[in-house]
Amino acid sequence: MLVDSHCHIDFPELSAKIGQLIELMHANEVACAVCIGVTLEDLPRVLALAEAWRPILASVGVHPEATGVREPTAAELVELASHPRVIAIGETGLDYYWHKDAPEWQRERFRTHIRAACETKKPLVIHTREAAADTLRLMREEGAAVAGGVMHCFTETWQVAEAALEQGFYISMSGIVSFKKALTVREVAQRVPLDRLLVETDSPYLAPVPHRGKTNQPGYVKHVAEEIARLRGLTYQQVVDATTNNFFRLFPDAVTKVSQ
Repeated sequence: MLVDSHCHIDFPELSAKIGQLIELMHANEVACAVCIGVTLEDLPRVLALAEAWRPILASVGVHPEATGVREPTAAELVELASHPRVIAIGETGLDYYWHKDAPEWQRERFRTHIRAACETKKPLVIHTREAAADTLRLMREEGAAVAGGVMHCFTETWQVAEAALEQGFYISMSGIVSFKKALTVREVAQRVPLDRLLVETDSPYLAPVPHRGKTNQPGYVKHVAEEIARLRGLTYQQVVDATTNNFFRLFPDAVTKVSQ
C-alpha cells in the first residue's frame, strides 16, 4: 500500500468529490492521505474530512504564505494537535518567493510551530521556497530535530537535502519528480537514502505525468512512486514498501488511526 504524505483535499475543487477521490485511492492501493492544515480558520473543514473518512489524517498549522489570518500561539497549536486525527504540526516554514522582503513575522511564525512540535513530539511538515539557509538555521536554533519531520514537496538542491537529513528529517517528493526538466529534483530523488524518502501529491497542485496539467489527487501518488522507482533502478514495490514504512516510522500513531 501507498501513503500520500501531503495533500489539500479540503480545498473546494477536491472536497466536492471526496467519495470519488477515496475510490481512486482504494483502486491504486493508497491506504492513507494526510490533509494538511494551512490556516486556523480553515482547520475545521480539514478535521471534518479526517473525522468522516478513515483513510484521511490531518495536520494543524498556518502556511508561511498566509497573510491576514489568525496567528497561532504555541499553546494553541499544542491544544489543537491533541485532536485524535491530527498527526503533525504544519504546514509551516519560510517562503521568500512570495514574501521577498523576508519578513520577521514569517520567521517568528515558523519558530512558534517548531516549539509546538517539540512540546507535542509530533513531527513538523516544512515548506521552504527560496529560503533554505534561514529555514535550516531556524530548525537548528529551535531544536527541530527533537520533533523531527519532513521537508515536503522538496525542490531544493542535494546540499540542502543533506543538511535536512543531518537534522533527522525526511525528504518528500511530489509529482515534480516526473517533470523531465526538473533536473535538481530528480537528482535528489536518486540520492536520498531510501529509508528517508516519502512521496506525496500536494494535490490539487502538481499532478504528475501522465496527468500533468490536470487537478491532482491522492490516488495519483502512484505515479510519483513509479517515477522514483524508474530513476533509482528499483521495482515499484520496493519504493512502495520503503516510503510507506518510512511514513509509519515518522508518524507511528498513524497506524492505529488509519485502522480505527
